[in-house]
Amino acid sequence: MHRPIAALLLAACLTAPAFAADEVALLDEARKVASAIPPKLLAVLGDEIGKGGVENAISVCREKAPKMAAAASAESGWAIRRVSLKNRNPKAVPDSWERAVLEDFDKRAAAGEKPVALEKGEVVAEGDKNVYRYMKALPTQELCLSCHGAAERISSNVKSKLDELYPADKAVGYDVGAVRGAITLKRPL
Repeated sequence: MHRPIAALLLAACLTAPAFAADEVALLDEARKVASAIPPKLLAVLGDEIGKGGVENAISVCREKAPKMAAAASAESGWAIRRVSLKNRNPKAVPDSWERAVLEDFDKRAAAGEKPVALEKGEVVAEGDKNVYRYMKALPTQELCLSCHGAAERISSNVKSKLDELYPADKAVGYDVGAVRGAITLKRPL
């Protein structure tokens, strides 16, 4: 073997474990950041429903959730957002990596995996840079069904408000536990 090639192979072998350790640390950090947001959102949503009904709570997902994600992004250093294959918010359309992960989540859930455990984290090349990407499935909660359940079970007041705010809404027809979407995080390396 030529000496320069051997040196390159040796260098690659020596850096691979460190890179793997970095990925484990990134996965752990991403899990912590991602798991902190949904309980806060559900609490705010529950409070708003208690104050003014489901129609009043639509503003939580429309206005407060993006602000919560922006605040968590600023605090954590991760770019954070929610995406779905059946989006309500036009800003929640997944990119190609997110779409592939969401489709994989749906397949895995259909095969019997619990949606609450579905996640993916990996280093991805974006242009000439590497980024760490992480997604965690967001299973539909009972609380979500008033806006995201079967269309015939959504009250006329809620439906009217949703039609007004989201004329191209696709985010209905879910059952409890179904993958509603995912929280997605990204950080440049």
